[in-house]
Amino acid sequence: MASPELVREIERRRTFAIISHPDAGKTTLTEKLLLYSGLIQSAGLVKNRKGRKATSDWMGMEQERGISITSSAMQFPYKGQMINVLDTPGHQDFSEDTYRTLTAADSAIMVLDAGKGVEVQTRKLFEVCRLRGIPILTFINKLDMPGRDPLDLLTELEEALGVQACAFNWPVGSGRDFRGVVDRRANELQLFTKTAAAGAKKSKVERIPVESDEFEERLGSQLADKVRGELELLDVAGNRFDQDQFLAGKVTPSFFGSALTNFGLEPFFDAFVEMAPSPYAREVTNDDESTVMVEPTEEFSAFVFKIQANMDRRHRDCIAFLRICSGAFEADKRVHHHRLGKMVRLSRPHSVVAKTRDALDEAFAGDVVGLISRDMFHIGDTISSGGGFRHKALPMFQPELFARISPTSTSLRKRFDKGMRNLIAEGAIQRFTPESGGETLIGAVGRLQLEVLQYRLDDEYGVETHLTYLPYQCSAWLANEELPFKPLSTSLMTRDDRGRIVVLFQSDWDKRAAAKLNPEHTLLDFA
Repeated sequence: MASPELVREIERRRTFAIISHPDAGKTTLTEKLLLYSGLIQSAGLVKNRKGRKATSDWMGMEQERGISITSSAMQFPYKGQMINVLDTPGHQDFSEDTYRTLTAADSAIMVLDAGKGVEVQTRKLFEVCRLRGIPILTFINKLDMPGRDPLDLLTELEEALGVQACAFNWPVGSGRDFRGVVDRRANELQLFTKTAAAGAKKSKVERIPVESDEFEERLGSQLADKVRGELELLDVAGNRFDQDQFLAGKVTPSFFGSALTNFGLEPFFDAFVEMAPSPYAREVTNDDESTVMVEPTEEFSAFVFKIQANMDRRHRDCIAFLRICSGAFEADKRVHHHRLGKMVRLSRPHSVVAKTRDALDEAFAGDVVGLISRDMFHIGDTISSGGGFRHKALPMFQPELFARISPTSTSLRKRFDKGMRNLIAEGAIQRFTPESGGETLIGAVGRLQLEVLQYRLDDEYGVETHLTYLPYQCSAWLANEELPFKPLSTSLMTRDDRGRIVVLFQSDWDKRAAAKLNPEHTLLDFA
């Protein structure tokens, strides 16, 4: 039976991912959560005029471009709860990294741009959450900029994503006329004042009851009547919130605000820690291939969902990020490594905020732990106290872009090989060896991944490279490798780093033709 202390620690964990279309304000929202938790005293905005950079965007290329291109994991306390926030890339070329990160989350915050609404990448990310049964809270951002009608945004959210939206607050004005939000549960106007620090410091909040005379005095009779009318309409026709429906992913609590200027953030964060689930049971596969549910209060188990190289350039190490699914973790703990089939010692554990590390003595289900390791862990590895089971495998997705890469100078080959080995281990780039022999080649979901690879080889390993794109545009793993396969003359048979056969095709038409030519085979888009 689990100890009361273990139960208490697990119940106060909130482990979630922040997802959005690029430029919706996801990284800024993450930064402000650090600000309101007290972890940082001044928020460094992405590419702001004073040159400060976002805490979660630690990589040089992220700071140069003002985008997130790798997931980051951060842990900190917030009003009695322990927060584990997983900031994810918004760019579609890094959707695979985002998917793996979502496997480590118990809930998600979806950020929408009030001027753009539901965008293409938002739909894809939401579908992943729905497939995994992850409950979502929605933050409709950038109310300080000209935007669309709030009712239209909620309607689009429901129609595009197939989920009911329940507005927990309601905006008063927008753009230059944005005055604040009404907290519907407290029935009060939260009137915000811009800070002199342009969002780097917490905003001051005035709270004014909607039914008071001051409400009308501060807003003016015309705007006050408009807001009261909209609130009455929501009370009559809006969706009611139900916690069970939220946890089932059928309703999304929705909030309006501005991450840049801090309007509406603290009430949103408070509501999140109140509603978001603590760690829950996860399905595992026993060695006999039967499946069972492991409760978070059972013996220790965890899986590796991310590997990151060179967060500390002084040591050129790799960090394996573990999501603890059950039990408690202590430094130097001996555990069973499922893939290696042996006991290993988990030394040098850390909690990580961007690239800042703190030594860790203990952690609990829901926490994300960074282990400094070079070759011991692969993405998807399961570790546990007793062994005998594994957590769900994390799939590799079909690359759509292929190339050959080499150092510009043969004298750099040793550095190049080391860099490629470390960066491929992160999972964004896949490597393939042609069955017919010859040079290895690499594949990625999108062009930006290959640009990042070249940048990091140069920036982190001092290796300039040549990149030659190949004519292949899609690929597939063979489900039945023991059966003979008849390739097209334009396709290429290869093996990935795990020894599985991957066929590269020059077009989707070629892929469909190969499927017809080999009806006994199943072509898999992920493995």
